[in-house]
Amino acid sequence: MNGIFLLVVTGLVATIAGIVWYGLRRLKARQAAEEERLAAFMAATTGKPKPAETVQPAAAAAAASVGAGNGLAQQKLLFEAAHKAGEAGEPALAIQLYARLLARYPESGIAAQARTAAEAEKKKLAKA
Repeated sequence: MNGIFLLVVTGLVATIAGIVWYGLRRLKARQAAEEERLAAFMAATTGKPKPAETVQPAAAAAAASVGAGNGLAQQKLLFEAAHKAGEAGEPALAIQLYARLLARYPESGIAAQARTAAEAEKKKLAKA
């Protein structure tokens, strides 16, 4: 009888220890993510780069593009909005959005894709 009781108590202690370990691990991950978001927000708000010890490679590129003011995020939003307008059957709106993107950022990396997509939307509009 004592053997079974010892097994049950040992299992209970191991389960509680596992739950505590899992909770602490998730808490640490949440705190790290919170610090990363705060650092990215502060870098975007103040225009200063984040400290080197907290910079992740992908997050550093995103913060640098936002902080540099080159409008990469806005370019991407305009391009995606124009693409979705074209998919939704609104070629005129898509052409306007592509034109706005090309007018604001004529030398961007997305400009060539935007030009070809605008030409395709013009062909759709001509057919209708």
